[in-house]
Formats: sequence, C-alpha cells, structure tokens
Amino acid sequence: MKLGLINSAFSQVGMDFAEGIRHTREIGFDTVDIFTEAWKISDEEKKLIVAECRANGLPIVSAPCCALGIADFNDPVRRFHVDRAKSFVDLVRDIGGRNVLLVLGEYLWQQEVIPPSQQWDWAVEGTKEIGAYAHDNGVEIAVELEPFKLSLVNDIDSMVRFIRDVDSPAVFANIDVSHVYLSGARPEELRRLKGLARHLHFSDCDGKVHGDLPPGKGVIDFKPLLKEIKGLEIDGVLSIELEYCPEPDKIVEWVRDAYEVTAGLMAEAGLRP
Repeated sequence: MKLGLINSAFSQVGMDFAEGIRHTREIGFDTVDIFTEAWKISDEEKKLIVAECRANGLPIVSAPCCALGIADFNDPVRRFHVDRAKSFVDLVRDIGGRNVLLVLGEYLWQQEVIPPSQQWDWAVEGTKEIGAYAHDNGVEIAVELEPFKLSLVNDIDSMVRFIRDVDSPAVFANIDVSHVYLSGARPEELRRLKGLARHLHFSDCDGKVHGDLPPGKGVIDFKPLLKEIKGLEIDGVLSIELEYCPEPDKIVEWVRDAYEVTAGLMAEAGLRP
C-alpha cells in the first residue's frame, strides 16, 4: 500500500501549490491527493497540477469533493451538486488520478420534516448518476464516512448499506480511520467493508471531536485498526489528512512528523516497506 498526502495540509496555511508539492516529495510521500475546486477549473490550472506532480515524481490519486446538497429537497440544488461532482470526475480523469473522494451531507431539520428515507433515496439516486459517469470515464468514487450525528453515512452500518444501495461498479467506500474511531466502531467491524473499500484517510483526534491531527498527537490506537485494514487487502493508498495547523510557520515539520509516525505504523503492520 502506498502512503500519500492530501495537499490541503500545505494549501490551508497559504503555501504555494508548487512549493507544497516539493515538500511532499522531499518528506518521502509516494502519492498526492489534490484539494482544489473542479467547478469551471481552467485547462491551464490542470496542466500546472500535472506538471508539478510529474516533476516531483508524485502520482495523483484522489480529489476530495464535498457534495453536501446531494440530498437537498430542492431539485435544482441536487442537480447542481451532481453536476459539480461530475466536474470532479472530469478533473480526476484529466490529471490522471484514480478516484473522487465524495463527502455527502446531513439529514435536514433533524429528520423531523422530510422523511429520512426520502433524503437517503435522493443521495443514492445522485450517487448512482455520479458513479455511472465516473465508470464511463475510468474513474472511481470513494464515499467518505462522516462521524456526525446527522450525517447520511456516519458509521459502518450506513456505509455498507449505502454502497450496496448505490450498487455501482465504480462506487466504493473510503475508510477514514479517525472518522471510524469517532463513530464508535470496533476495529473488527472494518471486516464488513472487505471488497467495498478502495481508498483510506489517516489522521488522529482527541477521541471526542473531528480533528485531523497528525497521527500520534491524539488518542487513537492505530495498531488494531491497521491490522484489520491489512486483512481487507485493499489495492489503494492511505492518504494522510491534516487540517488547521496551530503553528502555520511550522507546517513542514508538522507534516514530516505525521509522515514519520504513519510510515512506521504501516511498516510495523506490514502494509508498506
């Protein structure tokens, strides 16, 4: 399994894209995920992304897309989010990536106004369309588990159900280790995702709220989780996700520390040399 980084770790502190990519390679990462806006992105920007990543020997794997309105009760809003997700498929195709990391939204109004089943069906319908478009373009969709009370997909049960309801050869689960931990899932529950998961996110947390901390800076015991992940035999990438560095001027050290801890954990688990 390869070890990657979502480049938002550097862009969120205002670092130039090219400089962030250079640091990513110098630190030792195998791949990179590109955090950008795909809606009406220019061909020039796509070429820049490809050129910088190639120059640094970093294959592009994924591009995250938040489609929080995919289950909105307004038809035009749902239509926009589906079309915007398709633009991420175009982006990933054009820059030589593998998947779009799809983040779904939450149930509206505490599930008290619109039946939850209807909102679920809207999300499934939209993801089916996105998945069909992705399949036609040689791209995969990886759905992320969000560990929030009203998230459409917020635990292993809902993830398995969603992937099976969408029933697309191009739609898979993303395993975000920190999110899985915050959802309260036991490591062995990951076994239910065998054959359904393609991409992984890796970060730490304080055990209470979403944090995207460098591994080792929180409370997660990663070893049993990585043991289960190895058993899934995923042909994919584990991408470190870091946000909100408390000391922006030390971002390179922050990312390097995350890399070294994660690389050590993966080697110990037999996931990476």
